[in-house]
Amino acid sequence: MTGHLPEHDASDPVESAVIDGLVRSWPRRATVRRTEPELDIPTMDDLYDDTREDYPEVLLPFAGHPSWERLDEDVRTRVRAWAWIAYNKNVVDIEQDVVTPGFGLLFRDVFGTGFSDADRAAVVQSMVDEEYHTLMHLNASALTRRRRGWALPDSTLPESSTARGHRESFAQAESPRAAALTTLAYATVAETSIADYLSLIAGDRTIQPVHQATIALHRRDERAHASVATEMIAMVHDKLDSDDRSFLARALRDGVDAFTATDGAVWSAILAAEQVPDADQMLRDVAEDPDRRHFLQDCSAINRLLARFGELEHR
Repeated sequence: MTGHLPEHDASDPVESAVIDGLVRSWPRRATVRRTEPELDIPTMDDLYDDTREDYPEVLLPFAGHPSWERLDEDVRTRVRAWAWIAYNKNVVDIEQDVVTPGFGLLFRDVFGTGFSDADRAAVVQSMVDEEYHTLMHLNASALTRRRRGWALPDSTLPESSTARGHRESFAQAESPRAAALTTLAYATVAETSIADYLSLIAGDRTIQPVHQATIALHRRDERAHASVATEMIAMVHDKLDSDDRSFLARALRDGVDAFTATDGAVWSAILAAEQVPDADQMLRDVAEDPDRRHFLQDCSAINRLLARFGELEHR
C-alpha cells in the first residue's frame, strides 16, 4: 500500500521508535494540520548506542587503504558519522529533486497519456510516501548530530551525483518535451533502483539499530513504488513516437550512470572537512584501483524495462 505511514512491526521497539519520531516531528498530516509544540524524541535517543558506528566500514570507498588505516579512531568515527549524514542527504536529494518532479509530470499527464483517476491517485500516494521518507532521513541525521554532539552540516556536502546528473541533463535538453522526458527517466531510475541502494544498509546489524531500522522501513515502501513507476513509464512509452522513445532510452541509461557512480565529490568534501592528510591521493588511488568495484554495479530493473521497450542494445 502507498500513501500511509511506512509499514512497520509494532512489536519491534526500534522500528516503533522510528515511526514514533516520524509522527511526533510532523504536526499530524494532510487535512488536520494542527500546530503542536516541538517534542524531543527520547525513544529514539534512548536506542542510540554510542558504541555502534553510524555507517558500515565496508561501504567506505577507501576502506582498507593504508592512509585510512593510519588515522586515529576518533577521526574515523567522525568520517563514518559524516558518511551516514551524506547517505541521508543523498536519499533526500533524490526524493526531492528527482523523484517528486518526475511524479509531478505524471500527475499532470504532461505527455498526454490519458491516465485514469486511479493512475493519478497512485502517483499522488507515492508522492505522499516520499515526503514521509524525506522526514525519516532528516530525523535520522538529526539524531546522529544530537547524540554525537557534532555539527556535521548538510551544507558542507555537494548535491548528490544523481541530482547533479539530472540537473545537468535537464539543462542540456533542447526542448521542454526533452526536458520532461529526462526528468521522467531519472525519476524512474531512482524509484526502480533505490531499494537496492537502501539494501546496502537495511540488513546491516552492526551499525546503529535506529539507522538500520530507518533504512529497512523505507525500503519496504520503495518496492511498491518501483512497480508504480515501471507501469507508469510503460504507459507513457506506448504513446511516444520513435524519436521520443529513443531519447527516453538514452535518458534512462544516463540516469543509471548517475545513480551508480561513486560520488567522489561527496567523499572529497567529507575528508576535507576532517582535514584528513593525503586525502586527495587516497581518493585517486581507490578510483584507479580495478579491484574496487561500484557497490551498485547496475540497475537491473532498468535493463528489464529497456528489454521490454526493445531498447536493450548498447549505446
